[in-house]
Amino acid sequence: MLTNVFFAILILSVLAFMVGRLQARRFAEAGPSQKLHSRPVYHGAFVAIWVGVPALVLVMLWLVFQGTVIDSLIIASLPETLTRDASSTQLDLYLSEIKNVANGIIFGEPQPAISAAAERYERWVSIARWAMVVVALCLMIITLFVAQARLSLRFRARQGFERGITILMVTCSVIAIMTTVGIIASLLFEAWFFFSLVPPTEFLFGLNWEPQIAIRADQVAGAGAFGAVPVFVGTLLIATIAMFVATPIGLFSAIYLAEFASDRLRRTVKPLMEILAGIPTVVYGFFAILVVAPALRNAGTALGLPISPNTALAAGSVMGIMLIPFISSLSDDALRAVPRSLREGSLALGATKAETITKVLLPAALPGIMGGILLAVSRAIGETMIVVMAAGLIATLTFNPLDSVTTVTVQIVTLLIGDTAFDNPKTLAAFGLGLVLFIATLGLNVIALRIVQKYREQYD
Repeated sequence: MLTNVFFAILILSVLAFMVGRLQARRFAEAGPSQKLHSRPVYHGAFVAIWVGVPALVLVMLWLVFQGTVIDSLIIASLPETLTRDASSTQLDLYLSEIKNVANGIIFGEPQPAISAAAERYERWVSIARWAMVVVALCLMIITLFVAQARLSLRFRARQGFERGITILMVTCSVIAIMTTVGIIASLLFEAWFFFSLVPPTEFLFGLNWEPQIAIRADQVAGAGAFGAVPVFVGTLLIATIAMFVATPIGLFSAIYLAEFASDRLRRTVKPLMEILAGIPTVVYGFFAILVVAPALRNAGTALGLPISPNTALAAGSVMGIMLIPFISSLSDDALRAVPRSLREGSLALGATKAETITKVLLPAALPGIMGGILLAVSRAIGETMIVVMAAGLIATLTFNPLDSVTTVTVQIVTLLIGDTAFDNPKTLAAFGLGLVLFIATLGLNVIALRIVQKYREQYD
């Protein structure tokens, strides 16, 4: 139904555009002594934007708040015997069970109250969807008549249309900023709650990572250890291996394509290389676990070296292959953006091709090259699927690339799998790891910005 709603908004916006443009042409034909202030296309665009945008905003807000409102009504409609002494976690479990029953996912025989609530949930969701359609259509009809009534021979339709576009762009910018602020605020809040349960010193400097603790009173689990140093070391180890693979290959391929390859070869090779960036990471994971890991084990057996089935070397090397296009493409663009006068001046002074590249082009293109490298580092730190499939899930404090390790992102996924409640250290540990990951990525972006600013002033 949602697709049909958006399609209806698009169709009615197009019709509104045609109505506005037709009315403007009638104004022009009825008053030949005076000219239209704005072209008919702006009249149509003015009507279309004031018909489509408010309806689209209404639908988006409806979708944002519909789930929360219906969930609250469902919880309020449950019998008092279920909700009298229930905690927030228990209410969330009731709500999850109600939604599962409503979707046909039934394990065992649900309680009669849960089945009745599931029927109410289905009915209320259907009513809410149809109400959204009716309200959106009514709003579009009203705004169509209001916008059409404002049209006239001397109406400033172009200014009105541009004002609407400006408001739309400002609104989108504010939404993006507020979304970022919301993400950071939620991350800080949950991380603060985690650090109120686990000392920051233990988390940042502890050497044992075993976050398996008992969540229920009848559950058997470990005492829990939240020393994240093994996770951080595993992340740095895999990222370092990946960069040792990606940086020289990407940089040298960029130099070849920019300075030595013919235009025909460059037009062929560069798109083929950039295809690597579009391959799903799960495919790289399959490649790592089915090809690279067995090859490393066979090589280790031949050399008498003990190698784990899952190794940091397998994950890092395959991840490095995935990162080659990030470095190669950005470095190639940066090298080709260097003014030709610098090349010709260096060669005219007697420098060789190699000296021109190392002494002139690489320093001049350093901002773009460093930007590509730091982008690849951020991508390596945030990669999950390849590490899960090729490096493992166990947090081991080791610097040996032939051992099994894990990373921050893998642990975040592991901790948040399933129906979880954010009221215990095991689950909240994911937010502590996420905060560290956010700070590390932000630091890399700041470093890249500083490098770009410094060398751009020197070579511009």
